This record gives sequence, structure tokens and C-alpha cells, in this order.
Amino acid sequence: MSETPPNTLQYRFDGPEEAPVLILGPSLGTTWHMWDRQIPELTKQWRVFRFDLPGHGGAPAHPAASVTDLATRLLATLEGLGVHRFGYAGCALGGAVGIELALRHPERLASLAVIAASPRFGTADEFRQRGVIVRTNGLDPIARSAPERWFTGGFAAAQPAITEWAVQMVRTTDPGCYIAACEALASFDVRAGLGSVGVPTLVLVGSEDQVTGPAEARTLVAGIPDARLAVVPGASHLVPVEQPAAVTDLLVRHFSTAWQPLPESATGHVVLPAAAPRPPQAPAVAPPQPAPVAEIAPAAVSAQAQGAPDAFHAGMKVRREVLGDAHVDRILEQTDAFSEDFQELVTRYAWGEVWDRPGLDRRTRSCVTLTALVAGGHLDELAVHTRAALRNGLTPDEIKEVLLQAAVYCGVPAASGAFRVAQQVIREETTPPE
Repeated sequence: MSETPPNTLQYRFDGPEEAPVLILGPSLGTTWHMWDRQIPELTKQWRVFRFDLPGHGGAPAHPAASVTDLATRLLATLEGLGVHRFGYAGCALGGAVGIELALRHPERLASLAVIAASPRFGTADEFRQRGVIVRTNGLDPIARSAPERWFTGGFAAAQPAITEWAVQMVRTTDPGCYIAACEALASFDVRAGLGSVGVPTLVLVGSEDQVTGPAEARTLVAGIPDARLAVVPGASHLVPVEQPAAVTDLLVRHFSTAWQPLPESATGHVVLPAAAPRPPQAPAVAPPQPAPVAEIAPAAVSAQAQGAPDAFHAGMKVRREVLGDAHVDRILEQTDAFSEDFQELVTRYAWGEVWDRPGLDRRTRSCVTLTALVAGGHLDELAVHTRAALRNGLTPDEIKEVLLQAAVYCGVPAASGAFRVAQQVIREETTPPE
């Protein structure tokens, strides 16, 4: 296998060269080996293409910023191999890539299967919190907890070798790529676009999946026009590993019967897709938008907000990304006619016109903000922005250095209170779950 360029993915083929291509996409923290048990049967009918996520399975550590980026890299890889049309099955993050392909490049897909997937994976805060834990403690805490997220208790106890294999897969993943994948899932939300998925779709889920379970699967089925649901009993999140025979049978039946033919022209000739279709100028699905202003405050929108909608909405996006949805939602729930103008000012001016400027990255802006809050003695805000600094990529050691330097220029008493607040926040945010 040759060196993988940054804009493509590490891959392997199995099966006869002349057969139609079926792609299998992995979940976060796994490698293409999660599909090993499906290969003998699937290669009887298809040329199976498997890929690794960046930094997974020894793949080069070129982090992908979004699910769209992953889909683009997959298509670039396939273009280089001359593969223009294919079936696609993906698990969890791999399933998100499949939905992205169906929305943005429907002409490439013959059929789709999404496994243990969701139109929105939990909350953005949950995945960004996971990134903070990895950045602070490495991947070991995530690796040790993987079996309880991926498998039922009975399977994990009965299959210690597979359980250890799962732990080692996560441990050998590049931390930076894992964090980037968490950010990609944090920003993934296609709930509004599901009705545009136009290919036959199988939605498959384990009955015991506590991560993206039957409720999320039913949301996909309700939103996708040509979708059917399959619930695999006795399986959790990594259902292709836990119940390989059942998953293989469902995939064979789906792709054997729901392989959508190429569209035909009016003359009846098959219309082949362009060799290298360009991404559309505007996404087929609008990106997630901040809550409408009418939902932010019950009173009328101020003239300032009406005059600068771009700064306001850009500011709300940045504010949520930096401080977290839960914190921003708490603030907005407390907003009334008296305080709405102030909240609009903060969102538009502080977040939309300053935090969103390109001159400094968010790590640097967090350093500046922490120092200013120490100088002003604003300890409540310091707690909020210590959490934000961790989300923006600062490590606890780097925050400590910022506070040490602030002690020199802002005074030891001010820094003493800051250390006390920051220490508590860091302990809360970086302690791995039990």
C-alpha cells in the first residue's frame, strides 16, 4: 500500500474486480477490520471497498474537520480508482458519511445502509467534552470504556479477545484525529434534510444500543422517504461485530434487492455520472442554523439585530461552539425584555465581530480572555472561559502557564482566586467518566 495523500483515505479492496463496488465505512475509534466477518459472504457478489478514518488503523494522521470533509476525501479516493457508482454501508460515523453522500452526491449512490447512526449524534457539548478528555488524558480512558459502549455485557464477558481487540483499536488511534472526528460529529446535523435522501435505505440498529439506539433509527426511517428499519436483537452499538451473521444477511438482502439502476435519458440510454462531479456551490442541505431570534427572546427584535443579521448569527454560532450549547441555552432561557438587548449586543459584538475575526485563533483568544478576567477579578466568567479554553484546545498545563504569567502582571491575590476556580473547573472537565 502506497503513501496516502492528505486529501484521500487509506483503503483496501476484496472480491472480484468485475463485480459492482460496495463500500463499508467504519465507526469512530475502529478500523476496517470491524467488517472482517462480513467479507467472505459479501465478496461473493460485490467488490468490497473498505477504508480507515484518518489516524485510525495506521492511516496517516491528517485530521478531517467535518463529515463533509470525510465524504469529500472518500470521493477523491474513489475518483483516483475509477469508481463512479457504488453501494454504501456505514456504521455510526461511517453511517453519517453515507447520509452525507446521499444528500450531496446522490448520483453516485446505488443503495445505502446506515448502521447505529443518527441524523444528529447526541449533543455538540458531549463530543466536545470527549475531545477535552482525550486532549488532557490521552485515549486510554476512552479505550477502556469502549467495550461497554460498543457491546452488550454478556458479549463482552464471553468474548474477552474481541473486547481487548476493541480496546487496542482505540488506543492505537491518533489522538488529534480522534478529537477532530469528535468535532465532526459535534457539528453533524442533517435532521432538516432527511427528506432529500432519494436512494433505497436500510436503517439497521442493535436492540440494546445505548449510544444511537432504536429511537434514533426510527427518526431516520421517518425522515427518509424510501427507508426500512431492521432491529437486531441482542446487539449493542458495534452490531456488525457482535451479531455478524445477522448483519451480513440483512446487507446481502438489501443490496441484492434495492440496487437503484442508473437514471436513463429520454432516449433510454444510460446516463453516466461525470468522472469528477464538482461539489455543489451551495450544500444540498443547509447547515445547522442558530435558533431564530424569536425563540431567543419573547420581545421584538432590536433594530441593531435587524441591521446586522450576519454578525448576530455568526456570533451565535461561535458563542455556542466556544461556550457550549448547554451554557448558552441557560443564558437565553433567563433572557427577558429587560435583558434581551444586552444579550443581543454580547452575541453580535463580542462573538460575531471580535471572536469571529480571523486575526487570532481561538486558542490565543482564550489566553487573552483568561488574562483579562484575572485582571478584572471576574471569577464567575473565569470559570466559564476556563471551560471554553479547554474546548478551544488549551491543555491544563497551558492554562496554568497563563495564570502564572497573569500573577506577575495582575497580582498574586487575583491569580490565587483564579487558580482556585480554574483548578475546580479543570478537575470537573477532564476527569474521565467512571
